[in-house]
Amino acid sequence: MTDRRAFLILHGKQALNEEVRSAVEEKRANGWDIAVRLTWEGGDAQRLVGEALAAGYPVIVAGGGDGTLREIAEALALSTERATLVLMPLGTANDFARAAGVPLAPAQALALLDTPACPVDLGEVAGQLFLNMATGGFGSQVTANTSEDLKKILGGAAYLFTGLSRFSELRAAQAEIHGPDFRWQGDLLALGIGNGRQAGGGHVLSPEALVDDGMLDIAILPAPTDVVSTLGGFLSGGMGLDNFFVRARLPWVEIKSAVGLDINLDGEPLEGDSWRFTVRAAAIEVHLPAHSPLLKRS
Repeated sequence: MTDRRAFLILHGKQALNEEVRSAVEEKRANGWDIAVRLTWEGGDAQRLVGEALAAGYPVIVAGGGDGTLREIAEALALSTERATLVLMPLGTANDFARAAGVPLAPAQALALLDTPACPVDLGEVAGQLFLNMATGGFGSQVTANTSEDLKKILGGAAYLFTGLSRFSELRAAQAEIHGPDFRWQGDLLALGIGNGRQAGGGHVLSPEALVDDGMLDIAILPAPTDVVSTLGGFLSGGMGLDNFFVRARLPWVEIKSAVGLDINLDGEPLEGDSWRFTVRAAAIEVHLPAHSPLLKRS
């Protein structure tokens, strides 16, 4: 890359992160011109993407969690100007970065500035784009209801703690799901529509998902008749849930729920009873490790 300029959009909570500061200073010493801007409130990430593109920066670095990453990826995809994307995972879960093999240490993440970018798909629903995964059912409620204070104390384990504390509230959701040559109808406990593979602090829903195949990976966990006791038996007996999932790989999928279904879009909650998910193939270019598990080409 001849234009060694990058624009780091850093979540405001990371303003005093010394590891980030050291990583930026190290890359500057190695010839990179890196501008740093902080987010303060909703909409800042999108605005700063526009600022970076207008200034002609060829690379944008997303410094934050999955929500920050989603906002920046969406803004890049919707712009007529082009820039590539580097991930600096600084959130609680960092689900997409972990699945993609992106280093969690800021200095190692910034080292990806010197690797080639590759085309990556985005999912789309209700006019919104997402890089990692949309989830529905009990898991999405847990993610939405996990407090920021708890995440500060427990990190990714906060999602598990919240889930266990709300176990008695576990309810199945009715849904009808269909796509090309695929139809499923019934009660479900969890739903994942993945561009990435995991959500909610490391829960793998779509273990074979790829970000450059032009497809969405659908994972449905059907609800047993006695939801709480059966699921509790699985977990206490050490049995994994993987074999109980219904999975499909589709270019689009439609979901209908007579009673409504909560959807979590990389941290962004959606409410409704009908959605259509599609793929924007090769929507953005991202600097991922050469042997990232999420890349078909690797």
